[in-house]
Amino acid sequence: MSHSTVPRSRAEADDKARRTPVASGGATGPRKQGNTGKLSLRLRFRRDRALILMTLPAVLLLLVFNYLPILGNIVAFQDYDPYISDNGIVSMLHSAWVGLENFQQIFADSAFWNAVKNTLVLFFLQLVLFFPIPIALALLINSVVRPRVRAIAQAVLYLPHFFSWVLVISVFQQIFGGAGVLSQLLRQHGYDGLDIMTDPSTFKFLVTAEGVWKDAGWGIIVFLAALASVSPDLYEAAAMDGAGRWRRIWHVTLPALRPVIALLLVLRVGDALTVGFEQILLQRDAVGPGASEVLDTFVWWNGVRNQDFGYAAAAGLIKGVVSLGLVLAANKVAHLMGEQGVYKK
Repeated sequence: MSHSTVPRSRAEADDKARRTPVASGGATGPRKQGNTGKLSLRLRFRRDRALILMTLPAVLLLLVFNYLPILGNIVAFQDYDPYISDNGIVSMLHSAWVGLENFQQIFADSAFWNAVKNTLVLFFLQLVLFFPIPIALALLINSVVRPRVRAIAQAVLYLPHFFSWVLVISVFQQIFGGAGVLSQLLRQHGYDGLDIMTDPSTFKFLVTAEGVWKDAGWGIIVFLAALASVSPDLYEAAAMDGAGRWRRIWHVTLPALRPVIALLLVLRVGDALTVGFEQILLQRDAVGPGASEVLDTFVWWNGVRNQDFGYAAAAGLIKGVVSLGLVLAANKVAHLMGEQGVYKK
């Protein structure tokens, strides 16, 4: 053997051995990476059985309370009569089939389009006035240096989230009602009283203000959690480059919040046609259905109060389909902006 064919070191010998192909029938050498990396369904179940058992109750709850009731949408195509039988399924099977008649009546109903208009106006008001407030409050609380002051401020803002809508509306009634504090203060100074709670022209702003006071603290938690993940080194580097407080917020803080903002915005758009059923139902009689009727109260009034279940189910089905389309469209926009949204591409 010539000197040129002898490896000069152990490393060179190992490298040569790795590059030398091994016969397929040999007993040595690495295995081919074929289907050996894939586990069978039985092995994967054995590996993940603990996680599967943990998630099984949640999956069952979703099936029973979220997916099985979808089958009840067949009522929208029927003249449903719940009094045919004590069993609701039997009543569906024996109710008269009317096809698209309920939908034709809905599209010709001016009350339905008034509810759609009120719903969209409330959604845009809450999107413009309500959605940015938790972000601003989270930035304000995050700038507080003392942890004790920050914790107290967060607790005070979060407390109204636990109040029921009955209590929230009662508090606003005591302040902005005809016999409230504001009206009495105006009368004491020679002005006419003010009753915002029964004024149809200001009802949409009133509902938005109630939502801000009640639920702004809940949104603060989400944004504060996102701010906690921002590295302090980024702020230090920006400060060394001469960036002031507003520059650091614009170039460091807001980009860190951008994925969370995009996700919550997609969810908010998907919830556009649901603008607070209980809140508005409690104040519906005070301002009248012309100013307060939304899709949820429209469905409740026609289905529960008027016993027209097929008509109400058709309105609810339209709302569900449109909401699904809004979620998909908003998620697509989030993808175009480079964000993940609700789900990945």
